[in-house]
Amino acid sequence: MPIRLLVVDDHTLFRRGLMALLARDERVTVVAEAADAGEALRHAAQHQPDVVLLDNHLPGVHGIDALPQLLALQPAPKVLMLTVSEDADDLALALSRGASGYLLKTVEGQDLIDAIEAVHRGESAVSPEMTSKLVAAYRHAVGGAPVGAPPLPVEPELASSATPATPAAPTASAAPATPHPLSRLSPRERDILREIARGASNKEIARTLDIAETTVKIHVQHILRKLNLSSRVQAAVLASGDSAI
Repeated sequence: MPIRLLVVDDHTLFRRGLMALLARDERVTVVAEAADAGEALRHAAQHQPDVVLLDNHLPGVHGIDALPQLLALQPAPKVLMLTVSEDADDLALALSRGASGYLLKTVEGQDLIDAIEAVHRGESAVSPEMTSKLVAAYRHAVGGAPVGAPPLPVEPELASSATPATPAAPTASAAPATPHPLSRLSPRERDILREIARGASNKEIARTLDIAETTVKIHVQHILRKLNLSSRVQAAVLASGDSAI
């Protein structure tokens, strides 16, 4: 069954053009359209779409502010923001309120369909241009320290007054070290992961590494599978906090 979509955008020409683009792909079908948040809520309740493509800058109530009501519907749709806003605060607020993804309107048609399929499966989708901002927001939220960073050193005066540690009992043999997750990746996959952490799109990665874009997509799939991740956003967060990459 095709994925049922509700398209919400106040610009009629853009909305109709988007619907015409989506109509070319049999994997999706547009069941309704809306120009503001009120219409979106009414049509979502009536047509029960699987995914809502939601603009943020709507007249009256902004798309982000309508998220809680959309997600309170039964059954609740997945919501994929499709907007011109590159503001990191909009991105963080949308995701914190339950949006499954955040795409810029500069997205290519095929990438949009792929993102719709991803959020329908329960995954996340964020425009590559916004990935670096998402990673920066994440690192700021955890205090600016990279994920997995060693604990801060104890000041000498505090160390001297600390309670001595009890010596550990001798063991017959030391436990083998756990292999680093990134050790599963090939050198080329590490190169691509490094570019993902920078927020580069597949097209930009292909140009930088002088390989085909389809080859990049295959490598990205392998990276996600090897690292047991569900999205390139998670891969970017992992890579940004790991000096091994």
